[in-house]
Amino acid sequence: MASTDLAPPASSIDADPRTRTSTFHRTQRWFPYAMIAPTIIVIVLVIVYPMLYSVYVSFTPFNLLRPTTTLVFKFSTMFRNYQKLLQDDVFWRSVLHTVVFLTVTVNLSYFIALGLSQLMAKVTRGQGIMRTLLMIPMMFAPVLVGFQFAWFFNATVGLVNNAGLSLGLLTEPRAWLVDQPTGMIGIMIASIWMNVPMLTIILLAGTLSLPQEVFEAAEVDGAPAWQRFRHITMPLLRPFTLIALTVLSLDVARAYDIVRIMTGGGPAHRTEMIWTNAGRLATRDSAYGLASAMSMIGVILGIAFTLYLFRQLVKSRVVY
Repeated sequence: MASTDLAPPASSIDADPRTRTSTFHRTQRWFPYAMIAPTIIVIVLVIVYPMLYSVYVSFTPFNLLRPTTTLVFKFSTMFRNYQKLLQDDVFWRSVLHTVVFLTVTVNLSYFIALGLSQLMAKVTRGQGIMRTLLMIPMMFAPVLVGFQFAWFFNATVGLVNNAGLSLGLLTEPRAWLVDQPTGMIGIMIASIWMNVPMLTIILLAGTLSLPQEVFEAAEVDGAPAWQRFRHITMPLLRPFTLIALTVLSLDVARAYDIVRIMTGGGPAHRTEMIWTNAGRLATRDSAYGLASAMSMIGVILGIAFTLYLFRQLVKSRVVY
C-alpha cells in the first residue's frame, strides 16, 4: 500500500535566505561597536570619569585634613575655590611664569628645530644616522632630564660652574637654580633640549615631502635662497609647523616632572607654575578642591590654545 505521508515543505528544511541575510546584517552592524567597546570602557574609566570627578571636586571645599568637607557641594559656594585663586598673588605669579615659560620654550624650540631640519634636509649622506642620533634625547624620561640638568646647574659640583671657573668666566660658584631669572632659564634649557628633537623630526618630514618642482622653478627664475625659504618653504611648511607647535605646546604644558625635580617651584615661588602650584596644594596642603580648580583653569587655557592652533591649521591647508 502506498504511503500517504507528505514530504515536509522546503521552508521547514532550509531557512529563508532573506531571514539569514537580515540576521547577518544586524550582526555585522553591531560587530564594530562590540570590537571597540573595551577601548571605550577603558577610556571612560581612565580619562572621562577622572576628568568629570576633578571638575566636580573643583566646586567643593574638599580637604583631606577635614573629613567633613569631603564632597560637600553647595550651589551657593560652588565658585569659592575660583574666587580664592583670583585673589591669590601666588596663583597669578604661577600663571605669569607659565605663560613666559611656554612662550619662550615653544618659540626657541621651534626656531632651533627649524634651523636643524633645514640643515639636515640638505644632507645627502648619513642623514639616517643623524636622525637616529637626534632622537636620543627623546628616549630619556622627563625625571631623568630633570636630574641631569639639576646636576649641570648645581651650585657646588655642577658642570656649568666647574666649566665657568676653569675658563675664567666665573670668579665664584653661582646657585643658578636659586637665583632669578637663571632658575627659570635653566628649566627652559632642559625643556628645549628634550623637545627640540621631536620638533625637528616633524619639520624635517614636512620639508622632505614638499614638491621640488616649485623650488626648481624659483631657482631657474633666479630667486635667491633666502627668498625661496621665505616665500616657498615657510608657506608650504605651515601645516607641519602648526601640528608640531600643537604637539609641542601640549607637551611643554605638562612639564611638571622637570620643574619638580630641578626647583620644585621655588625658592620663594620664583619658578612656580600652574602645575607645580596645584601639586603643592594637593600634596602638602591636602586642598584637593582648590588644586582641582587650579588644574581646571590650566586645562581651559590649554584647550583654548589648542583650538586656536587647529583653526589656523584648517585655514592653512594647501592643495598641491
